[in-house]
Amino acid sequence: MDLAIQVLGIVIQIAVVMGLVLLNVAYLTYFERKILADMQDRLGPMEVGFHGLLQPIADGLKLFFKEDIIPSGANKLIFTAAPILVLIPALIGFAVVPFGRDSLHLFGLELKPFITDINIGILYILAFASLGAYGVLLGGWASNSKYALLGGLRSAAQVISYELPLGLALVGPILLSGSLSMVQMTEAQGGGFWNWFIVKGQVVAFVIYVICAIAETNRLPFDLPEAESELVAGFFTEYSGMRFAFFFLAEYANMILVSCVATVAFLGGWQSPLPFLDFVPPILWFLAKVYAFLFFYIWLRATVPRLRFDQLMAFGWKIMLPLALANILITSTVMYFVNR
Repeated sequence: MDLAIQVLGIVIQIAVVMGLVLLNVAYLTYFERKILADMQDRLGPMEVGFHGLLQPIADGLKLFFKEDIIPSGANKLIFTAAPILVLIPALIGFAVVPFGRDSLHLFGLELKPFITDINIGILYILAFASLGAYGVLLGGWASNSKYALLGGLRSAAQVISYELPLGLALVGPILLSGSLSMVQMTEAQGGGFWNWFIVKGQVVAFVIYVICAIAETNRLPFDLPEAESELVAGFFTEYSGMRFAFFFLAEYANMILVSCVATVAFLGGWQSPLPFLDFVPPILWFLAKVYAFLFFYIWLRATVPRLRFDQLMAFGWKIMLPLALANILITSTVMYFVNR
């Protein structure tokens, strides 16, 4: 009976986390359209619901009922599997993200603010995030389109270039916390904003992480794999209906996931910036930091032009990688002498 209750609790946690993540993904598209409209002196979505609040639901229904077209020369099996291979790794990463501090006790069930806490949480997220690139590459290849293939190849090259410095940027917070667990990393930053890792010498690592995260999620100014002016829509040029929606959902889910990792690794996670503000529910602090990061994402899209592909690759290998390695060297050296 106890085992059945535990399993039920885990199932409820997974359902709640996935439901909230997908709801946030849907409404992140709405917020992006409204924020971009404000920045460009437009109104944005206004027709469906009050000030367009039901627009994401209308878009989802439209894509669900839209005709699903498969090109005659496409590899049908891989063409069908690619969007799933992109979406699932994006959602799996949320299993180890700690959204708050306190468990909720409901009808004898203990519902924790995270699905699970494993001692290799950061490594787990990086491992699954890298799988999404295979879906993009396979989707571009299976479409039997030169534009889609070029987009897929660009994405593979971009992921290889920026995933390395992104992972290395997280080594600094790992050294400071002494753990790969995201829960322990958050707890190591308690007591005030002066204990957050961005303040404790990881500013360079944070900047590297932010730049690499934007490149990892194929967002402006690094959206070369789907550059509309060059490749129509890049790797998902031939996709329509729900398959297109899966790629769309995966992009926004990845944006939220990298924002969660940035919040945990550098900004204290659910910790409040000052001890006297601890009365505010921890999950609200966590969401505020995540959405501040997402606002920066959208702000960049409205202001920064797209790079050329050679500039993108040179920036990753010649600037980001040496800086990330230098940050690890300096952090480990300082920790060695401080902890002697």
